[in-house]
Amino acid sequence: MSRTGRGRGRLKAARLGPRDVLHVGSSGLRSRPMRVVLSALGIAIGIATMISVVGISSSSQAQLLRELDKLGTNLLVASPGDSMFAGQDVALPEGSVGMVGRIKGVQEVGATADLDATVRRNEKIDEGDTGGIAVRATTADLLRVLRGEVSSGSWLNAATGRYPSVVLGHVSAERLGITKPGRQVWIGDRYFTVTGILAPLPLAPEIERSALVGWEGAKRLLGFEGHPTSVYERSDDAAVQDVRKVMAATVDPQNPQNVKVTDPSSALRAKAATEGAFSSLLLGLGGIALLVGGVGVANTMIISVLERRYEIGLRRSLGATRGQIRIQFVTESLMLSGLGGLAGVALGAAATGVYAHSGGLPWVVPLWAVGGGFGATLVIGTVAGLYPAVRASRLSPTLALHAA
Repeated sequence: MSRTGRGRGRLKAARLGPRDVLHVGSSGLRSRPMRVVLSALGIAIGIATMISVVGISSSSQAQLLRELDKLGTNLLVASPGDSMFAGQDVALPEGSVGMVGRIKGVQEVGATADLDATVRRNEKIDEGDTGGIAVRATTADLLRVLRGEVSSGSWLNAATGRYPSVVLGHVSAERLGITKPGRQVWIGDRYFTVTGILAPLPLAPEIERSALVGWEGAKRLLGFEGHPTSVYERSDDAAVQDVRKVMAATVDPQNPQNVKVTDPSSALRAKAATEGAFSSLLLGLGGIALLVGGVGVANTMIISVLERRYEIGLRRSLGATRGQIRIQFVTESLMLSGLGGLAGVALGAAATGVYAHSGGLPWVVPLWAVGGGFGATLVIGTVAGLYPAVRASRLSPTLALHAA
């Protein structure tokens, strides 16, 4: 017989197209739906944990960045620093506010001053029971400088700032049990009328825990001498660093070392930058759950190979090659992991949405987290299916049929 005739008589295995690969790969999943659900559940839990952790962290970070955009990063605060001489108190000059306002690039200036007084619901409450609330004198421009808002009532003006009127930070109002303006509180040796309650001030948490009286009213009624404790200023964005360099020397030209200049927005920026720092532990737990899910998939595939020896032997007898058997079981493993991955992405995104909605946060699920998480499931599915696929391809048609 010629070489050509021998070549023509040799049978070639039929090639499997993509549609055929999907069909044979999904046959095992269709025949055992409950096992598929339970095996994919481990993958879904791992991916859902990772997606929700990243999504919740990103949503919180987006909220902080949104607050920064609203509040601005061009606020600086000058306050007394540490004296060179131990035990000596440092005070800012009375004209600090006006001097800071003359710095080139400064747009607005406001100030507060700590007062030697306490605020209580009435005079019968013990003077030491302050509730952590400080009494401060304030200039009329402070709220505008801080870009704050009054949640109820009104801010101090030129008239109310001269008389026994007070505005409470929202934390102070909660601690005093005051929910609306018009109530009176005891400050010093007299009652002050609450004219307003402030909304939260992320850039000035000390104001949230304060009872604020007018600058002139503090001088007349509480013995205030006029030295500010904190001077707040807003400047052009491009001038922030230049203002910071000269602010201490401007506030106190003779002793600039006694003036401390801080940037309140830096704390908020740092918080936004480190928002995901404590997520690494949860991400690690999600990764462990994902690996456990991968082990579950591998175990399911091995059991599937043992249970389907007859099917494998029959396909081998009909001409299926070892490579086609391997492709079938790797595809089945990939589809099993992929289903778990899709379910995990949906669950993680939903959990993030519920958390964001309940906390009033923007719903943010980074695409890299979705893509990375789903890609990880495919990698795990491939790895988990390799050994069962190789084991299935090594089955002899005769042994498989004999075992059946």
